[in-house]
Amino acid sequence: MKSFLSALWGLVFSLSAAQADEVPVNEFGLYHQDWFLESFLDMSEDFQGARDAGKRFVIIWEQKGCPYCKDLHAKTLSQDNIKTYMQDNFVVLQMNIWGDREVTDFDGTEMTEKDFAAKNGIAFTPTVQFLHEDIKGKDGLAREAARLPGFFRPFHFKAMLNYVHEKMYETDKPFQRYIVELAQSGQKP
Repeated sequence: MKSFLSALWGLVFSLSAAQADEVPVNEFGLYHQDWFLESFLDMSEDFQGARDAGKRFVIIWEQKGCPYCKDLHAKTLSQDNIKTYMQDNFVVLQMNIWGDREVTDFDGTEMTEKDFAAKNGIAFTPTVQFLHEDIKGKDGLAREAARLPGFFRPFHFKAMLNYVHEKMYETDKPFQRYIVELAQSGQKP
C-alpha cells in the first residue's frame, strides 16, 4: 500500500511539474502570454497607447522553438509578482526576430519584423527592449532606455523592471551595479 501511495504522489508531482513547464504557443509558433498586446504593429500607435495608459512600452523579441524563450515564459513571466508588475506598469509587444509580418516603424517606414529586428540590433532571443517614456527627437537605438539580452531568472528580470520603472538608467548607476547592491542588501526587487 505504501508503494502504491508513493507512486501515486510521484505521478501527481510529475504531472504538476510538467504542467508548470507548459507554455501556450500562438499562431506564429511563439510562446505567448494572454496579456501581451494585440497589435497591428504600428509602433507609433502602440507606443502612444502605452503612454495614454500611463505605462512604458516594451518589445520582447523571440523566435519559434527558442528554448530560452520558453524558459522566460515558464520560469519568469509566469511568476505572479512579475506578471502583475508588468501588467500594471508596462505594455508588452511580442515580436518575431525572423517574422514576415509588416511593421510600421516610428518614422512611418514599413518593413518586415525581421528587418525591424535588424534595424534595432536584435541578434538573438529572447531580447527585451524597454523604450524611453519620451522618444521625441530620438532615433533608432536612442529610443531604448534599457535592454535585457537573453534569458534572465525572476530576481534579475524583476530587478530590471524596477530599474526601468524607477528610471535608474538616468543615473550614473549601471544595471550591473544596481543588481549587485540589491543582492548585497538582501532586498528583493
